[in-house]
Amino acid sequence: MEKEAKKEAFRKYLESSGVLDALTKVLVALYEQNDKPSSAIEFVQQKLGGPTVSEYEKLQAEMSDLQIKYNELLATHKETCRQFEEIKNSSKESIGEEAPKDGL
Repeated sequence: MEKEAKKEAFRKYLESSGVLDALTKVLVALYEQNDKPSSAIEFVQQKLGGPTVSEYEKLQAEMSDLQIKYNELLATHKETCRQFEEIKNSSKESIGEEAPKDGL
């Protein structure tokens, strides 16, 4: 009995959020196509606003390229910070050596 209640609650959730209406419209549009698309899933994805498979693959490749560039920039940033710390520390040391000492 609890399982049926969960199913009903889920159905009401889908209906109130507009999912059932959106899916119904897309499936009706697919049904009414004279020339059925070769990929029904791509048709549904496109009608619901998602990327096509080729767009998705292109986005995946772009994300991979951007991840590589990010990693390179992060490594460069870390190296620059390391060099900055070295310069800062050596500068402090040389300033400390040049400062006059009391009593001399």
